[in-house]
Amino acid sequence: MTSADLTGDSSTGAKLLNTARDVIPGGVNSATRLVGAPYVLTDASGAYVTDADGRRYLDYHAAFGAILLGHHAPEVDDAVRRAVGDGIDLAGWGVTEPEIELARLVVETIPSAEQMISAMSGSEAVAQAVRLARAITDRPLILKFQGGFHGWQDAVARNVISAPDRAYGRDPLSRGILEDAIESTVIAEFNDLDSVRELYERHPERIAAVILEPIPHNVGALVPEAAFLEGLRAITSEQGSLLIFDEVITGFRHALGGYQQVSGVRPDLTTFGKAMGNGYPIAGLAGPRTLMERFSSAGGDVLLAGTFNGNPVSSSAAIATITYLREHPDFYERTHALGDRIRTGLGAITEELGIPAVPAGFGGVFALYFTEGPIRGYRDLLRDNDEAYVAFHRRMTDRGFLMLPLALKRNHISAAHTEDDIDRTLEAARDVLRGIRDDGLLG
Repeated sequence: MTSADLTGDSSTGAKLLNTARDVIPGGVNSATRLVGAPYVLTDASGAYVTDADGRRYLDYHAAFGAILLGHHAPEVDDAVRRAVGDGIDLAGWGVTEPEIELARLVVETIPSAEQMISAMSGSEAVAQAVRLARAITDRPLILKFQGGFHGWQDAVARNVISAPDRAYGRDPLSRGILEDAIESTVIAEFNDLDSVRELYERHPERIAAVILEPIPHNVGALVPEAAFLEGLRAITSEQGSLLIFDEVITGFRHALGGYQQVSGVRPDLTTFGKAMGNGYPIAGLAGPRTLMERFSSAGGDVLLAGTFNGNPVSSSAAIATITYLREHPDFYERTHALGDRIRTGLGAITEELGIPAVPAGFGGVFALYFTEGPIRGYRDLLRDNDEAYVAFHRRMTDRGFLMLPLALKRNHISAAHTEDDIDRTLEAARDVLRGIRDDGLLG
């Protein structure tokens, strides 16, 4: 990411960001937050956020998808207040009742889960899953897909939004990763079983696990073909590998039991996080008892440690979120309908304006690719007009519709969004898309 040029910007947000730069590298605690105005958000409620200068935005960013029920959902905030006021804040000893209740709910809702462990972020959950898979199989390699993001840890920090000359090749996300870690992860193409089989042939009895976002939302929304997920299940079983579904984004958002409930395909291990706590830090890893009891907490040989694992306050937020979803099954019908409404609307607008574009997504997640279809895997996304993609999100944000202005990033609909919100968004999108076309950004 590049630093924003704040020269001549006298806004309150710009001043605060400059102050932050004195004490925080770049002024932000995650590089993908440095994306231009609004620089500082100070308030949130329902489907809206407000910046330091008092401007209000309809929020489709939703903190990278962590907001599921809307900002400050009363059911969740009330549960957190009770936990802070009446329960234990942090034990670090034994187990707390919220941890037990959360695990019970997860086991009841995620089809492949018999036991779970708790963490504070999706990256931690994936790190645990990768280590567990290598221990169980006694194999070194992990197979991931070009475009899939599974957190910042070395084992999988490569080949996400790769340039054409680096896609499928050596494309680590960071300096400082050991060469052995980079070489221990191999790259396949999403929705392409032949690319998976080829890697198994090249590395016989060396692949510990296949890990994937069931819908790779970190590059928008590549929807899996049923035969692809079923084929992965068959191949990994035949080859003695584990199948890991990274449902940190899809989990609880697309269905109560995650995308595995939608697809009917059962992975060996499932990671989840983000939306399960509606903004509070919580994540986890679940799977069959026979695999999970390899953790040292059950007398196994795979280390499980972390002071904040099972945090009672975050667990209370997740309990409240999952309970809300169980008691309001219409949540999925409603957010899926709103997602269909905006995807259909964007498709009609781009067709009307003669813009080559493909609305994509699933449920309450949507993206607009600036290319011709069909789009099955990352190779198809190499045709995307990234300049137009970023311009669409930037200009929509400038109009008060918060959409992360980075190439291939997705948008989220929460329980707080309404049909009127969608219709106003489409009205603004028509003007923005016309401007993008007229400004010659489509090539």
